[in-house]
Order: sequence, then C-alpha cells, then structure tokens
Amino acid sequence: MIIAALLATSLLFGGMMLYSFGFAVFLFTALPPDVAGTALRRAFPHFYLFVMGSAAVSAALVWPSDALSAAILGVIALSTWPTRQILMPAINAATDSGAKTRFKLLHGLSVAISLGHIILAGIVLARFV
Repeated sequence: MIIAALLATSLLFGGMMLYSFGFAVFLFTALPPDVAGTALRRAFPHFYLFVMGSAAVSAALVWPSDALSAAILGVIALSTWPTRQILMPAINAATDSGAKTRFKLLHGLSVAISLGHIILAGIVLARFV
C-alpha cells in the first residue's frame, strides 16, 4: 500500500509541477496570447479535477501508515474545490471585464495556492523517506 501511496503522491506532485511550470509556460511561448489564454481557460477545470482526485486517492492510500500525510493531502484536495469553483470563475470574469488590477490580485492568489499545494505535496513526499 505504501508504494501505491508514494506513486500516487508522486503523480500529484509531478502533475502540478508540469502543469504550472511546463504546460502553462509552453502555451504562452508557442501560441499567440489570446489563443494561449483560451486554451488555459479550458484546461484549468481539468487540472483542478486532477489535483482533487489524485490528492484524495493519495490521502486514502497513505492513511493507514501516516495520518499526518493523509491530512495534508486531504487539505490539498479540499482546498482545490473553492479554487476551481469560486476563484477560477472570478479570474475569468476579471479577464472578460478588463479589470486588470482585480485579475492580477486573483491570479496571484491562485498562483500562491498552487505553489502551496506543490510545497505540501513535496512535504508529503519527503515524509516517505
């Protein structure tokens, strides 16, 4: 069970890293800004579902051997829901209305949340050692 927990948590960590520092950056360097923005807007809901699902599976798998790690992964899964359902639509609305200051604030918050999730997943991975 511990190997499955390690692999699931690694998938969560790696997926978040790849999306945040690879996919998003790639889109804005490979495509015109408006096309890249549209593609990211369509991809984010799926990304958040991936984070919620993989964090929940990881939490369930690690629970028997490490309740603290399970709790950390549960926090990631649960805190992703309002990010997806509330923050993401607010960011889109700010973009659509041209509210640049509001967009920067909300986008900064979403980046901070994602970085926090990556750090927390990294802490869980370090606990496997």
